[in-house]
Amino acid sequence: MKICFAPADVPLVRRIQTAVVLQWVFSFLALAPCCIVLFLFLLFTRFWLISVLYATWWYIDWDTPSRGGRKVPFLCRMRVWEYMRDYFPIKLVKTADLDPRKNYVLGFHPHGILVAGAFTNFCTEATGFRQLFPGLKSNLLMLPLWFRAPFFRDYIMSAGLVPSDKESASYLLRRKEGGNAVVIAVGGAPEALDAHPGEHIVHLTNKKGFIKLAIEHGADLVPIYSFGENELFDQVQNPRGTWLRYIQERLQRIMGVSLPLFHARGVFQYSFGLMPYRKPINTVVGRPIPVEKNEKPTAEELDVFHQRYMDELTHLFEEHKGNYGVPEDTHLLFQ
Repeated sequence: MKICFAPADVPLVRRIQTAVVLQWVFSFLALAPCCIVLFLFLLFTRFWLISVLYATWWYIDWDTPSRGGRKVPFLCRMRVWEYMRDYFPIKLVKTADLDPRKNYVLGFHPHGILVAGAFTNFCTEATGFRQLFPGLKSNLLMLPLWFRAPFFRDYIMSAGLVPSDKESASYLLRRKEGGNAVVIAVGGAPEALDAHPGEHIVHLTNKKGFIKLAIEHGADLVPIYSFGENELFDQVQNPRGTWLRYIQERLQRIMGVSLPLFHARGVFQYSFGLMPYRKPINTVVGRPIPVEKNEKPTAEELDVFHQRYMDELTHLFEEHKGNYGVPEDTHLLFQ
């Protein structure tokens, strides 16, 4: 394989962009286990008191992730995230106003490999979420597993991440003053296994939990499609029925996280590595679907809103796909 090295005269701003994205990739792929190892390692050194004090704090602070987390606006507004935005680049596209007096459940599609669009748009201020939707506060849901990692839990909470369980989402949606937008990557970890360039596979057919959540709290549903999310990495082909896919799905059921075999480019060369490609991401926020509160929705009501949501997501995709290089004969594939 011929290796294509980066030129020596790469502008400084592009080098900074690469460095910022490198730390973000490291955070998602390796920081949690590193924090666990550090916590245990310190216990057996003269700095053992750090781990003991943190463990005490951890016990006191245990429920914070499920009670809205601890978002730090200053960190979300840091210029470093603008470098990440410009690396791809990433753009947030508004199609309708969202009333800040209401609460919303935002369904993000597709998951992609590392949900770069969701993180940049809804965990930072780099793409102008607060300017586009004044009065709204966004919280992105993440697997509860990661909130059990010492130190790492505080890092991700500072960006507005909260556990992807009903208790955490309900806490935010119960706020009567409104202005809360709960962002859910509906397809979750299994959808990452279908994140191949050029494909638009959405795991939604049997996903009704977020619909029920919205109805129980009277939160309007808003579909989001992130064009370009699946283009950031190449993934080893893993069609259903193969041994690789069987092993991946088996591990996902056991561990709760999927393990897509992905690759893209490196830091100093463009031929291989775990850095995402510089491909544009355009995250389009659709029109809200009005939802009346019903604390005990029927199966029929769930089916009606689920179908309405799928229709609205399909319409959003078809209406905007031509603007972002998706062929006319390409359509969403629901699974």
